[in-house]
Amino acid sequence: MTNYKTTELGKIESIASLENGKVFLHDTLDLTGSEISINAVPAGFKIPFNHKHIQNEEVYIVLKGEGIITADEVKIPVKEGTVVKILPAASRTLENTGEGILEFICIQAKEGSLEQFGLKDAQLC
Repeated sequence: MTNYKTTELGKIESIASLENGKVFLHDTLDLTGSEISINAVPAGFKIPFNHKHIQNEEVYIVLKGEGIITADEVKIPVKEGTVVKILPAASRTLENTGEGILEFICIQAKEGSLEQFGLKDAQLC
């Protein structure tokens, strides 16, 4: 048994051809503290519904393209380099408003669960 696990996704833009343009890593990497999805959605794509979460906050990290994340009816323009945190209670949706593929990473973790981070959670070996 190893203390690490890997997966190969190939080119991120190829994820656009999958259902909903996303790959969840929870099962692939046996994640236990978060859910991470890698997303690539084509021009014109829009999540056809608003949704909330019960306990997980989400962080969207935009890698390429442009779009709009709507949180509690506020339209937030996003582009390469934009990072947006959305708390569980917020109603949210996302759309690609650009001409190309919108690539982003979405990380979900239980709100308020982070106890250690950065150097506080590191040990020199």
